Parts: sequence; structure tokens; C-alpha cells
Amino acid sequence: MTSTYSSGVRPARSAAARPEDAGRGRWRGARVGLCLLPALAVAVAGFQRRWMSDDGHIYVRTVRQVLAGNGPVFNAGERAESSTGTLWQWLLVGAGAPGADVAAAAVYGGLLLTAAGFALAGLAALRLYGGDRPLLPCGALVPLALPPVWDFATSGLETGLATCWIAGAWLALVTRPRALVTCAVLGLGPLVRPDLALVSVVFLAAQWMIARPSWRGVCAGAGAAGALPVAYEVFRMGYYGHLVPLPGVTKEASRSLWGRGLGYLRDFAGPYVLWLPLLIIVAAALTYLPAGGRGPALRLTAARAGRLVPVAAPLVAGALCWLYVIRVGGDFMHGRMFLPGLLLMLLPVFLVPLTRAWTIAVAGVAVWAVACAALLRVPYEGRIGPQGVADERGVYVRQNAAAHPVHHDFAGQPGNMAYARLVRGSARQGELTGERTLLLAHTALPAARPGVTGVYNTLGFSGTVIPLSGAALDPIGLAYPLAAHSESFDGRVGHDKRLPDEWIVAERGVPGALPTGMDPVRVDAARRALRCGAFAELRAATRAPMTAGRFWRNLTGAVGRTSFRFSNDPVRAEREACGPRG
Repeated sequence: MTSTYSSGVRPARSAAARPEDAGRGRWRGARVGLCLLPALAVAVAGFQRRWMSDDGHIYVRTVRQVLAGNGPVFNAGERAESSTGTLWQWLLVGAGAPGADVAAAAVYGGLLLTAAGFALAGLAALRLYGGDRPLLPCGALVPLALPPVWDFATSGLETGLATCWIAGAWLALVTRPRALVTCAVLGLGPLVRPDLALVSVVFLAAQWMIARPSWRGVCAGAGAAGALPVAYEVFRMGYYGHLVPLPGVTKEASRSLWGRGLGYLRDFAGPYVLWLPLLIIVAAALTYLPAGGRGPALRLTAARAGRLVPVAAPLVAGALCWLYVIRVGGDFMHGRMFLPGLLLMLLPVFLVPLTRAWTIAVAGVAVWAVACAALLRVPYEGRIGPQGVADERGVYVRQNAAAHPVHHDFAGQPGNMAYARLVRGSARQGELTGERTLLLAHTALPAARPGVTGVYNTLGFSGTVIPLSGAALDPIGLAYPLAAHSESFDGRVGHDKRLPDEWIVAERGVPGALPTGMDPVRVDAARRALRCGAFAELRAATRAPMTAGRFWRNLTGAVGRTSFRFSNDPVRAEREACGPRG
């Protein structure tokens, strides 16, 4: 036990060698090679199913805006944080700065990080079990057999980074629990994904239980863990005017939808009979743990911390992650949101010692893994399922008519191709005549801002074809602040907001220019509401020039602004925001 955290630098060891060290070194090398095999397997599986999701292209547009000098925004001139994974966004900025293809960097960078995560998980298991006993892959077989793991090893999303951070954080907890650098690594969770703050809290609590630092050490550790996340949160509140990234507002991440979340769990676990390998692993663990005190399994931890802390921490964190996903209603991508929690709960048995009980368990899990990888699939493969959950990769493979869609052209989706032609034609016309165009439901209207403003549900694709000088809006609100604060309805998870067209015309169109059949009274009511109260403050927070005063007002008003919601009915919203007309 130490009274404070150390720097994490180990003293140099003696270089003296003994004859028997050579044999031990070869055996240790074989053990390290064994623990790296899962990393190689997931890299091969992920490469064979490489692709880019539409949400991955949302990251790409923000990165392009940063590299173009417009700041970390989706549309120039409007401060909206569309990237849920903050750290992933900035890693892609670093990858794109030398001129690399950002989409390709997202796909292959995600694959490398996924493989690195599996390697780190294996190394952590090697250190946890210690000694020179042979190890077998057990928990590692479960994710390796699951098609969603293969799919989201790439996809352009932050899942690969989450895999790498989770495994790396656990390795740091197992090997360097008293180092300040471990505190810093464990604190990165909310920057990887906001919901991974749960993992940071559990792992930091586990670290404290192992190290038991003094109050001075606690303050030092808290400072190391919180420095970067807190600094970025202050920036987020002051720059964007919100407490969370905009998708957290539009998806109402604080609400409770237990029934829908349990349906999402059934959608993930049911097709793969996932309960079977988990039951086998639990049975073997219950058989092994009572003897663990006589073996090397848990002896790495300090006596005062308790031998179970490094094992219990990822189990608790993984269970909390699953509980949160179920509570908020799950996701629209099959399996994606359960993958971090599944990895966490499997970390303590990622590799296991060669004992009779574990050998039987590994054999059982291996039989399931072969059957799962070869035969078990979702019944709606390549489509959106009846509950609104999609085989996301299959959908984009089909819509792009390509086995490995990275740069989406939607060759198999005529509607998207027609939208792209309309955007490009409007952009060329604007360059020639200076026309400002609002594209709404494939209808071209005069726009209030320069360039092309396109309104389209497929936001990543829209952000690809709309020039950086234009505006790509989604009525769902992933990158459109006004839509994000609208009221939700009982729709597909992640897509249960849609800002009515009257609001978009009122905010982005030219007075008097309306689509056929649109009620001018409702447009006028929306236009008046936008000038009142919380509406006016939201627009100022996201569009007014960034000054020290604006930053401070954004910072101090972030809590109330994040909770602001309004009725989709413009007449009602006008009355609530502005009062009755005089």
C-alpha cells in the first residue's frame, strides 16, 4: 500500500541472466503469442466485412469542416456537436491532417483499434493469472463468433476505439493500479462515449480499493482522471451551449424505455443463443473460484484491496452498461450498443487457466462458437427488422450494391441517387447565378442562407454530397439544433423525432416562398416563435459570433438550454414562447 499514486515508471531490472531464463523466455513468448491469436482472428473477420456506416460519414463531415478551418461543426456557421465519440473525432482529425482519406482512415483505424483491444485483453488476462500455467481462450471465443462484432470492427464509428480503451483500461488496472497514468487512462471513458463514464467510475473506484491512497493521493488521482474530460466539458458547454453532444439531446438519453430496451436485448441475444456460452462460462467460474485462493488466479491484487477487485470491476461495469442500454430503449443498429458491456463482462475469462473445469467449458463454448459463426443469423439479414432494429451493414451493402461500401454512392437506392443529382445541380446553379437553394422533400425553394441547404434523413450521405459551405440538415436532429429540441413521438428508436417542414421553411427559407400545400399561418407562427424566449437563445448560442461574452452565456445557460423542448405544433409553440398575439 502507498499513501499516494506513483508516476507509473518502474525501476530498471538487473540485466544478469541465468541459463534457465532462456527456456522460460521461450515459454512466455508462446503464451504471449497465444493471447494475441484472438486479435488476429478479429482483424481477419473485420477485414472480410469492412464497410462504412452512414453515421460514420457524420464524423467524416465534421472532420472535413475542422480541416477546412470551420471548426468542429457539422455545418459552417452553426455550432452543433454531431459527434458522439469526442476522442474518435479528434483522432480522425489527426489522421486526415496529412491528407489521408478520412473515410478510409475511419474504417481501417477502427479495425486496428479493435484488434489492439483484443490483444490488450489477452495480455491483461496473462498478467491476471500470472505464473507459467498454460492458458486457453474462453471468453474470447464469444465475441469472435458474433457477426455484430465483425461488422462493428470497422463501420467508421467509435466502437473500435471503445474496444481498445476498455481493454487497455483493464490492463492498466491489473498491472499498474497505483500509477497516476492509470488514473488518466481510466478517466477517458466519457470522451470515448458519454455512456462509458459508467466504466470510468467503476474502474476508478476499483483502483482506489487497490491503492487506498491518502487524501493527497486521491486529489492527485482525481486531477489526473478528470483533467481532460472536465476541460472538454467546459469547452463543450461554452462553445456549443449544451451539456452533451447533440445526438444525446435528440435521442433523449435520460429517459426510461425499459420495454423497448428488453426487446433490443432479445434481438441481440436470441438469434445467437447467447445465453448458452454465458451459462457455460458462469458454471465453470463457480467451480473454479473456490480454489482460486490456492492457485495463481487472483494473487496479483494487494491483500487490503481484496483479491476479487480486478475481476469484479469489469463485471460490474459491463452489467451497468447493459442496464443503461436497456433503460434508454436500446438502439436501431443490431447489437452495437451491447458490445462494450459484453466485452467488459468477458474480460476476466478472456483467457483461462488449463484446468479440467475450464477445459470442458472451453470445449462447450467452442462448439457454440463454430455453430454461431457458421449458421446463426438474424431473421431480417440485410434489412430493417419488424421492431425497427437494422442489420446495419447488410442494409448499406444492399443499398450501395457493393460488398464493402466505404464511400457511399447508393447505386442500389434510386431515391438517394436522385437527391445527390439534385444537390449537385443546385450547387452548380448557385455557382453560376448566386442562387440560394433550400431542398425540402426533393423540392427546390429559395433559401435564406448562401449555398445549398439540403434536408434529408440519411444525414451522413447528405453531408457527403452537400458542399462544406452549404448546410446538411436532418429533421431528426443529430446535427440540427432546432430539430434536436423538438418533441419526440413513438417511432423507431433513434429516429423518433421529426421536425415538421413548417419550422424548416420558417427558419431556413425566404418569406413568402412556400411549398405547395403548406399552411402560411403555421409558417408565420413558427417564424414568430423563433424570435422569442428560449428559441432566440438557442439560435444565438449556436449561431452568434463566438466571443468571450457569448462563451460565458453559453456556459452558464447550458443546463437550461439542454433541457429545452418545444411542441411540434407551431401555433402552440408560438403561444407558449411569445404569449398571445396583441
